[in-house]
Amino acid sequence: MLKFHLLSERQVKRLAHKKIVFVIVEGPSDEEALGLFFNRIYDKNSVYIHIVHGDLTTKSGNIKNRIADAVRAYASSTHLKKEHFQEVIHIIDMDGAYISDSAIVEDFSASKTVYTVTEIRTCNPKGIITRNRDKRKNIDVISSLPSVWGGVSYKAYFMSCNLDHVLYDKLNCTDQEKEDYAFAFAKKYKDNIPGFVDFISASDFSVSGDYLETWNFIKQDKHSLERHTNLGICLREKLYNTNNKEEKKS
Repeated sequence: MLKFHLLSERQVKRLAHKKIVFVIVEGPSDEEALGLFFNRIYDKNSVYIHIVHGDLTTKSGNIKNRIADAVRAYASSTHLKKEHFQEVIHIIDMDGAYISDSAIVEDFSASKTVYTVTEIRTCNPKGIITRNRDKRKNIDVISSLPSVWGGVSYKAYFMSCNLDHVLYDKLNCTDQEKEDYAFAFAKKYKDNIPGFVDFISASDFSVSGDYLETWNFIKQDKHSLERHTNLGICLREKLYNTNNKEEKKS
């Protein structure tokens, strides 16, 4: 389900003069954990950050159209046009999508899917195998997708096994734990944006280098269950560009 924040007429008019960075994440705790930092890193005086809730990668069908539809729906709700969008940043959980089927283990005691760094335990292996197949197909498309909606720049970044794993080194969190950890994480770094960027881009779980090469890495072996992210590429690039602009002004 996609969730949009309703805007006042005044806000809509203000957005019409900005270039929007449209950020897609998978859940409310993801917004709690990352929304503050995107708003701080991307200058709010020139860019509006909007967070969308929903996993667009686990459904069958045309993933490119599904992403474009999400952006169009927001544009329509705010009376904006394609040219008002600077880029789309899509942050996705890997959820072990690229592991072999043999690493999906039947476990009738698992009331919910259980993730480890070596396997997935579930009472419904066929369901997870089907989900992973659909997710792989979609990720194979979006990991090399340059744009959506007829030219709006697009890039996807992975959290593996998921956002909780990367940010808090926790797996299989309850919804309440996700909210609690997200709040604590945002509080820890809210006044230390460089520290947040270093954590994401220079930790032992950070995957750096060429964008497409990082995607090739996460698709191999059991990496999509292990703790990895390439989001640092996005953040480092933005900070580098911002610093260059400030140096030129001075």
